[in-house]
Amino acid sequence: MRVGVDIGGTKTEAVAIDAAGAVLGEVRVSTGFGADGVVTSTVDALHRLADAVGVTPRGFESIGVGVPGAVDPLSGRVTHAVNLGLDGLDLGTELAARLGAPVSIENDVNAAALGAFHLLGRSAPSSMAYLNLGTGLAAGLVLAGRLWRGSRGTAGEIGHIPVDPAGPLCSCGQRGCLEMVASGSAVARLWPTGTSHPVRSLFEAADTGDVLAIEVRERFVDNVASAVRVLVLTVDVDDVVIGGGITSLGDPLLAAVHAVLRRWAVESAFLASLELPDRVRLAPGGLPVAAVGAALIGSTGTETGAAERKPA
Repeated sequence: MRVGVDIGGTKTEAVAIDAAGAVLGEVRVSTGFGADGVVTSTVDALHRLADAVGVTPRGFESIGVGVPGAVDPLSGRVTHAVNLGLDGLDLGTELAARLGAPVSIENDVNAAALGAFHLLGRSAPSSMAYLNLGTGLAAGLVLAGRLWRGSRGTAGEIGHIPVDPAGPLCSCGQRGCLEMVASGSAVARLWPTGTSHPVRSLFEAADTGDVLAIEVRERFVDNVASAVRVLVLTVDVDDVVIGGGITSLGDPLLAAVHAVLRRWAVESAFLASLELPDRVRLAPGGLPVAAVGAALIGSTGTETGAAERKPA
């Protein structure tokens, strides 16, 4: 049994999978805040999962953890996980000490990319980009069946590509980043309804004919399509799989993105040749994508992807 944990801003999900990658057990707990809170809630989730499947944490073949922020998968150190109150935590070491078993740590979007690749039945030599649309925007890359992090672990950070030099200031210090126009936080800023699901509220208002909502939705969808175009033009992956909280919208979101890509194909023979609409789909709904990916990463230890990490 291999175990994967997805640490989110509000909930932590732990799953156990068998040798074929099928989910055998699943547990969710509330995520703690700060270093001790995150470690405690993660350990709690793993003990509950162990009880559910009839083993102890030491009985798991491997444990992998996906977490937001900048992650060094070789050391298990996590920095800049602002929503969790973490900056400079040796999460892998802390968890291993409490569990009595080695733990592999990975960025949550990278974990989700590998999980989606597996759950969609992909295999080498195919390639895939996982476009995560949530409060922010980022991507994970699986090339020839292997996770690609880049030379400094920033591969896929397309949310910080500036697309409007006169745009709003991004948390990264640049202006007009893609994340500022194609994410949940972007919609909340442009369509301030105060609801917990601003993108759903926006789509519903636009469907009723609200002129401002239609304008904001068009801008949002255009920029999501731009993220797809960036991924294909830079990495030329076989598929772009859209995941993250915003994809709870389902088919309306995918249909809107497809419509933009088809419109661009009419205007550009070059883009038409890329067949972008045929390469974009949603992540499998209702499945613990990131937790499954973390379990797959954990099965090969913190060295997973080391061959892809080129020297600076």
